[in-house]
Amino acid sequence: MKYLIGVIGILAIVTGVIIGAGFYLSPQDKLTKADAIIIISGGETDLRVKEGVKLFQAGWAPLLIMSGAARDEGESNAEAMKRLAINLGVASESILVEKEARNTIDNAKFTRDLISSNHISSIILVTSPYHQRRASLTFSYYLGNSIKIINHSASDSAWRKNGWWNDNWARKITASELQKIIYLSLFFKRG
Repeated sequence: MKYLIGVIGILAIVTGVIIGAGFYLSPQDKLTKADAIIIISGGETDLRVKEGVKLFQAGWAPLLIMSGAARDEGESNAEAMKRLAINLGVASESILVEKEARNTIDNAKFTRDLISSNHISSIILVTSPYHQRRASLTFSYYLGNSIKIINHSASDSAWRKNGWWNDNWARKITASELQKIIYLSLFFKRG
């Protein structure tokens, strides 16, 4: 009987960890008005832009910041994101671009100057749900405590926080994100 209770306990813990991982990776804050919405390029960038534009058009912030470099030579992701936002009805002057970032760390480091020079004290950070925790931790590290970060993910066509384990790609991206968060927690300390 003790063996059965132990097995059931272990299964409950494993199930909790599996389900909890998705919810951990995808923190969602209550939306409040902010000074800017930052959209970082990456997986399903168009969905990220559409979500950011939706927030902008709903009046959550008066400014969009697009961040991302070109994959190859040519137009940067940030410029392509700006073009999409304009096509969705956002005025060009309401969009700033940061077109050098090649990864999440660069997104945070390179938008820091735009945030400072535009006197921004709060942002809504838009990315894919599996990337939200790591992006938030990275931005928090580079922006410090003086900038309020509101987490709000775009949707993703394949990844779900409750069911990520059902898809091979989602399992891989979840494992990768968890590994990167462990790295951040070990090597990126403030102070």
